[in-house]
Amino acid sequence: MTAAAIEVARLSKRFGEVVAVDGASFEVRRGELFGLLGPNGAGKTTTLNLLTGLARPDAGEIRIEGLDCARRPRAAQHLVGIVPDESNLYGELSGFDNLCFCAALYGMRKRERRERATELLRAFGLEDAARRRFEGYSKGMKRKLTLAAGIVHRPPILFLDEPTTGVDVAGARSIRDLIAKLHGGGTTIVLTTHYIEEAERLCERVAFIVRGRIVRADTVHELLQPERGRQALLIGLAGEAAALRAPLAGAFPALGVDVASATELRVESAAPIRVGALVRFLEERGGEVTEARRLHPSLEDVFVRVTGIEAEAMGKEKDKEKAGAGA
Repeated sequence: MTAAAIEVARLSKRFGEVVAVDGASFEVRRGELFGLLGPNGAGKTTTLNLLTGLARPDAGEIRIEGLDCARRPRAAQHLVGIVPDESNLYGELSGFDNLCFCAALYGMRKRERRERATELLRAFGLEDAARRRFEGYSKGMKRKLTLAAGIVHRPPILFLDEPTTGVDVAGARSIRDLIAKLHGGGTTIVLTTHYIEEAERLCERVAFIVRGRIVRADTVHELLQPERGRQALLIGLAGEAAALRAPLAGAFPALGVDVASATELRVESAAPIRVGALVRFLEERGGEVTEARRLHPSLEDVFVRVTGIEAEAMGKEKDKEKAGAGA
């Protein structure tokens, strides 16, 4: 049997004139936590829907544990758990009854499904809310129960679509801990996210997806390797940073100088950066430096360099979704 839990080759999907997935190829190894990272509209959810049988590809092949998903879809679906970006549970049912209902769909006997529901509610910190209606749960609690429902039948492979979107900081941390525990227990996990820091924190390997195409796939370690030799500095200013970018870049042509925010400049170099010289130059030209902080290489740096998509654009998507979640 193949060492890959999931094999995807030349996968494509169109919706009218829109190409949602464009010839994607990748594999996920058994026991791996693999991330699909990209902005909203990049094709992450469509890719996940194709992998889980919720949509049919126009072209390409998908194999799950060696099973051809086109020829044996039911056999493949029994090997996976699915946690969609929007909950598919029933608001009028309690948390306990929702889990029992999901377990029944997988053919579990009454005693087994009740024991499994109790076990998961305890493991996910929802025991006190077991008999409460799902519609009365907080966003974080709803996300946890949806995750529990996705693994009620103990699948070896789990698909998570934007697992922490719209959840508060404490809830997101709790969900990430649960994901890490599942991964530590040997579950193969594929998650989609547009939170770069989440992918870096959780995933062993990631694939950057942009406009339906996989533009790079590798381990987080290997992706970060080229960045480790680079020096980066964030300079905070009391006033507008944009006006000082060009003079600084002109005076220090060996450095890469970009506007990081309204009051911050980011400086990069392959050689050590002389912080004192930069600060003196800026202050001589009327700038008031409030901070000069060295930056460690991050997956965000790699993502921006590979895709050309600024992290700020990803941040705007986050802000938009948070606003929607609070409405």
